[in-house]
Amino acid sequence: MTKNFSDRIGFMQGRLSPLVDGKIQAFPWDHWQSEFALAKDIGIGLMEWTLDQFQLESNPLMTESGQVEIKKLIKNYNVSIPSLTGDCFMQAPFFKSKGRVKEGLLDDLAKIITACGNLNIEYIVFPIVDDGRIENNLQEKDLLSGLNSMINLLRKNNVKICFESDFPPVELSRLITKFDPQYFGINYDIGNSASLGFDPQDEIRQYARYIMNVHIKDRLLGGTTVPLGKGNSDFPLVMKELLKAGYSGNYILQTARAEDNDHQGVLTKYHNMTVNWLKSKSAGK
Repeated sequence: MTKNFSDRIGFMQGRLSPLVDGKIQAFPWDHWQSEFALAKDIGIGLMEWTLDQFQLESNPLMTESGQVEIKKLIKNYNVSIPSLTGDCFMQAPFFKSKGRVKEGLLDDLAKIITACGNLNIEYIVFPIVDDGRIENNLQEKDLLSGLNSMINLLRKNNVKICFESDFPPVELSRLITKFDPQYFGINYDIGNSASLGFDPQDEIRQYARYIMNVHIKDRLLGGTTVPLGKGNSDFPLVMKELLKAGYSGNYILQTARAEDNDHQGVLTKYHNMTVNWLKSKSAGK
């Protein structure tokens, strides 16, 4: 990949908008269009879309008119959407459902993949954490069979699915090897791993070749999201290991929200911090 570090750093949709119902992350229904201009103003050219189960079919990503508007915004502001976080899959996991409900959720997944193809969104982040965590062998089997049924659609739309998991490194390595690496990989969330007390050297060395996307976040050990540099995430070490492993994908700022509502200011700060960590480790410091 020839892009420099700054060009590979994006932000999670909603981070440039007021909180929705006090949530750190949710689709910003009243402000989603304005985020393109705000991102351009601070020189960030990548956005990761956020998709919730709430009013899924009304999300602009899922409607013909919405897709037309998104394409115009991408062109007008030169802010692309390389990836999508599907919180909907965590909020309503098909592999924990039965019958018509399960069929409906799989149909939703197919529609999401097709929408991503229409908008050149290459990566779908699929969280298997919290309510979407795999709890037994049957759920794992259903996850595998359901997602494998989408392979032709993934191929047709040039879309890949990246799992975000709270599994320990050995367990996640075991799971990912069950999937076709051409269409499935890992979204590495720095903050989540720090919160769980995982060793980033162990993690990245276990499954570096499967990492397709990275979330930049800081969390306290066993705790919640905090401003970058205030938690237990060892960003210099993580950047060193990712670069050593040859990771050349994007870094998405899924960071703590601005306490003073200066969303552009705090995102600019976090963007610059990430660039500096990457440059430092790239230079061998």
